[in-house]
Amino acid sequence: MKPSRVLETCLYVDDLEAAEEFYRDVIGLTFYAKVPGRHVFFRCGDGMVLLFNPDVTRQSTPPLFSPHGTVGDGHVAFHMTPDEIDGWRDHLEGHGIEIEQEFTWPGGGVSIYFRDPDGNSLEVATPQVWEMEK
Repeated sequence: MKPSRVLETCLYVDDLEAAEEFYRDVIGLTFYAKVPGRHVFFRCGDGMVLLFNPDVTRQSTPPLFSPHGTVGDGHVAFHMTPDEIDGWRDHLEGHGIEIEQEFTWPGGGVSIYFRDPDGNSLEVATPQVWEMEK
């Protein structure tokens, strides 16, 4: 047995309201659900991005939710096509988001790195970063 794809990824944020606004309005994800003070969930293509308050989720009690949380900056990379590179750069700069680094990988893939309001490292990248066609 082996998984066929990543179904969800989690980031931990201290300010859920700021994170909700950022991931909805800047990143453009589709809101799915939230529990105020605990989490906010978004659809991203055929996967999910889950944003949690780590102080609350570390206190979760099974069997409802397994306790989890982390300290420090997380990372997630979002897919972009080669045709979207300039658009993403302009979009981020238009929202006042500092681009920390733009990198062209040896295989031809391109990554643009920036931060969310909580300091998590975000990336938009073409699939060629991982030698994938789509």
